[in-house]
Amino acid sequence: MKFNIAVLPGDGIGPEITQQSVKVLRAVADRFDHEFIFEEAEVGAIAIDLMGDPLPDTTLELCKKSDAVLFGAIGDPKYDNDPSAKIRPEQGLLKLRKELGLFANIRPVRAYESLIHKSPLKPENIEGADMVIFRELTGGIYFGEKSTSEDGRSASDLCTYSVEEIERVAHLAFNAAQERRKKLTLVDKANVLETSRLWRKTVTELGKAYPDVSVDYLFVDNAAMQMILNPKQFDVILTENMFGDIISDEASVIGGSIGLLESASVGTENALFEPIHGSYPQATGQGIANPLASVLSAAMLLDHLGLKEEAETVRMAVDLSIKLNVCTIDINKDNHYSTERVGDFLESVISDTEGHIVNNENLSLGQMTII
Repeated sequence: MKFNIAVLPGDGIGPEITQQSVKVLRAVADRFDHEFIFEEAEVGAIAIDLMGDPLPDTTLELCKKSDAVLFGAIGDPKYDNDPSAKIRPEQGLLKLRKELGLFANIRPVRAYESLIHKSPLKPENIEGADMVIFRELTGGIYFGEKSTSEDGRSASDLCTYSVEEIERVAHLAFNAAQERRKKLTLVDKANVLETSRLWRKTVTELGKAYPDVSVDYLFVDNAAMQMILNPKQFDVILTENMFGDIISDEASVIGGSIGLLESASVGTENALFEPIHGSYPQATGQGIANPLASVLSAAMLLDHLGLKEEAETVRMAVDLSIKLNVCTIDINKDNHYSTERVGDFLESVISDTEGHIVNNENLSLGQMTII
């Protein structure tokens, strides 16, 4: 099968990790006799520097005509540290989500058995944790009207939601719950916010169409606490834009590294796949960035294209790299591998059509023996 994939490496470590994902996807194409046509474009700070726009028209058009978008990361300290900057890298991603109609962000979170000791949380609290977070992505306070007074002494951000915006992401979450453990948790702040009360009313009504799914409700502050105390209670979490941004990043501690969390941003016609971590500018060019979240995002991309076996092959390769500790320094501090070496290992495993097991005793930085 033939697919067109837009590749947006972005800023910081984005190009390094995206390169490994493309490497993995090329191995998948070779193994399963597909043709992936990759085309790169600029976004974020690099696009501002080159074109004066965090999302150039050429980049947007490429994304619209592609079957899927593989995204790296955006952000640069020179913009983060300048509150007066009128143009920011993040504006490119927000505009891209809006223009492509990517109304739902989907973030799987699970505890890897071999990495439980890496998490700052108690092992007995996180062992077996496995959830998916559905975050509404194109509404709420991030996209509401913004204003600053003329004297610069006050500012406001408007949070607005409609029933239609809530329903379309809620349907996806309910459908996912039906395929999992049939439990959905709505995270809101309905004791204070009118928008949250609308969320709760809408989801409660919609839940009647999914009688096999049990629905419970948590205020966001309690949900943040429960994510630490008892994450195993969660199956599918549904929430609004800002709450989802915060809760899903917090959930990264369950896996032991934010470098393990992938995500998909989907709409009715387009889809974008990216790791949840940022551009990590301090690590740029050092070969220490963890590519696994990007590679797992590529697996979600394959799922989106209907290539289920291919996606599972990528996930099994990632599981093997974690099991054998073929990982970057955030996971393997004593005998770590570079970003590129981890990508090479994943490529080798996927290309191993005979299904042999990697011989861990002969595994070293310069040697990967397949037996």
